[in-house]
Amino acid sequence: MTGGVVPGELRLSGHGLVLREWEDDDLETMVGLFDDPQVAYWTPLVSPFDLEAARLYLKRARERRSAGQAVQLAITEGAGAALGEVLLMWSEPGSEVAEIGYSVGAAHRGRGLAVRAVRVMTEFARGTLGIDRLLLEIEAENVASAAVAGAAGYSLTEAPPIPGEEKGRRLFLRTWEFDGR
Repeated sequence: MTGGVVPGELRLSGHGLVLREWEDDDLETMVGLFDDPQVAYWTPLVSPFDLEAARLYLKRARERRSAGQAVQLAITEGAGAALGEVLLMWSEPGSEVAEIGYSVGAAHRGRGLAVRAVRVMTEFARGTLGIDRLLLEIEAENVASAAVAGAAGYSLTEAPPIPGEEKGRRLFLRTWEFDGR
């Protein structure tokens, strides 16, 4: 099973976490997680991230899921509110290459949530979906995200940095690949 085909509601668990679908009741929590200067700087999320932005984000997440382009899951420790998000994205339908992204709310950082969420998503992508290559694209200056990548079993590749622009800011993304550790 590859290329973004993920049937039914998705709920993954492991490494002390439960990754679950975003729900309508999560909108205010999303604002608390994503309306943050660090999230605004390192991610393409709009800023300020208000309730209307959360509604649109959830709508787009559901559309991307239905189209087989991405799976966006709330990071939880089982019961309780979301603490962040982990995403699995395909660049094209039918691809056996996917990218993982992640964000953890400011109040929840420093607890290993991102590392554990990336590990759970990696295990699901490789074991259940049969994805051959899993990548992370991280700006060189994003030291915290690079630390997450290394701790989750990803290694920096020799691929040249990918240039881009986000919110009027030039950026260069470096590619990390899961190496099976």
